Amino acid sequence: MLELPPLISLLSKSVLIYPQNIAVFDQKYGSLSYRQLNELSEQLANKLREHGVKSGSHVGLWMSKSSATVVALFSILKCGAAYIPTDASGPADRNSFIFRDCCVDAILIERELLSRLEQGFAASEYKIEETIAPLATLGLDIVIVTFNNKKLATDNVVEPLSEDLLAYILYTSGSTGKPKGVPHSHKSAMSFLDWCSTEFSPTPTDRFSSHAPFHFDLSILDIYLPLKHGACIYIITESLGKQPALLAEFIATSKLTFWYSTPSILHMLTEFGQLDKQDYSALKMVFFAGEVFPIKQLQQLSNFWKGPAYYNLYGPTETNVCTYYKVTPEDINERQQPVPIGKICSGDEALVVDSKNQIVANGEQGELLIAGGSVMKAYWNSPHKSQQAFYTDVSGQQWYKTGDIVTTDDKGDFVYLGRRDRMIKKRGFRVELGEIESVLYRHEDVSEAAVIAFQDDGGELLIYALLSPKNVENKLSVIKMKQFCSQHLPYYMVPDRFKMLDKLPKTSTDKIDYQTLKELI
Repeated sequence: MLELPPLISLLSKSVLIYPQNIAVFDQKYGSLSYRQLNELSEQLANKLREHGVKSGSHVGLWMSKSSATVVALFSILKCGAAYIPTDASGPADRNSFIFRDCCVDAILIERELLSRLEQGFAASEYKIEETIAPLATLGLDIVIVTFNNKKLATDNVVEPLSEDLLAYILYTSGSTGKPKGVPHSHKSAMSFLDWCSTEFSPTPTDRFSSHAPFHFDLSILDIYLPLKHGACIYIITESLGKQPALLAEFIATSKLTFWYSTPSILHMLTEFGQLDKQDYSALKMVFFAGEVFPIKQLQQLSNFWKGPAYYNLYGPTETNVCTYYKVTPEDINERQQPVPIGKICSGDEALVVDSKNQIVANGEQGELLIAGGSVMKAYWNSPHKSQQAFYTDVSGQQWYKTGDIVTTDDKGDFVYLGRRDRMIKKRGFRVELGEIESVLYRHEDVSEAAVIAFQDDGGELLIYALLSPKNVENKLSVIKMKQFCSQHLPYYMVPDRFKMLDKLPKTSTDKIDYQTLKELI
């Protein structure tokens, strides 16, 4: 009998021990016990197998977040396949690019989204197979779409059902204007999850928030850590996640014990959630990641949520979480700067190097490099990007170059200082400003485009787009540009401000002069 892929073994072991425990709580589409989750995912896996999905296949997910989505991703993993999640409400052309790039064999998609699939694929490329009965029982009309494509020959292919088997590919913003795929194996995911188990000691009675969308890397902890321990995932929909008062009430009434989100969500709860009106004594752990948490905002939150332990979890999508920092009482009472990103975890190793990849002395600034079991091996189908992203030392060890500049404090903790390039973190999502520029250039009336990120007086990070029209007499409309960007970019990448110029300034080498542009905003 073949050994189960590691992430599937988490479910198979828990269903034997805790069959009646609620695995997924979903107030809209219905909750699932461990037995139900296992049975429904097996039924759907059989359907996928009937349509050619097997070990090594890639299956896209174009579904809104629900208990059914959890069933779907486990059914894919049970086939030995990898799942590729997308933003269900995101631009159709972006999702279609992702599915093309990783050569999906099939897609699980909501029927009402099929018209958007048609925008990115010719009718001859795919076939609508059938409505999925197991998910129909949860009130969702999901169909299987299959594709007749040939897998690209790449170094990402691995032996079936090994621990190196690909589990999922998460697409992040790319500097060339196209998203890039970050593939993780069962092994790299488990390297992170095993560390989480040791550090946080979850129990079968714990209740985990599932706030992050499934195409965001925070979801890996949200989904798999509770299932590893017989605990419960509480689905937080996109709609609920945007309503601070209702979200705050949900956290309290659901008696969540583990919370994980970006700092911006926690700040929103502090400002508008009326946290003083609810009982949050059930909270044991609060994790934040994805962006810097201003220390005053963290201190304000701790005034309302006094009981839980706070952890800053750091790591690019390529590494899972690779460093962590447990917030101390001194941080809450005395600290003036954001908390460090802490020390290495997940069994990984770290270096801090200069521009020549020479290790810097403690306390000096340098780029953070990570190596270890939680790190991806290469970008999907992009050897050039992979070559740029890794440094191989004299011993042959491969190190991922995070692009983040850090130093170490007197306690040996890593302190984050900023980005090496033009990548930013917006609402916890990684954003390449070059990708936004690429979309702006696609507008028929835009001649030149430049995108800059800056902080306003309140400390909020804003994305500023500066544009020049092809026809000076035909002024660009801010409203129309907003609409255009919303059609082609995720919401968190749509510029906050637009400025129209007759011509963008240039450097002596005829490149756009970003320094001058910064002085114009």
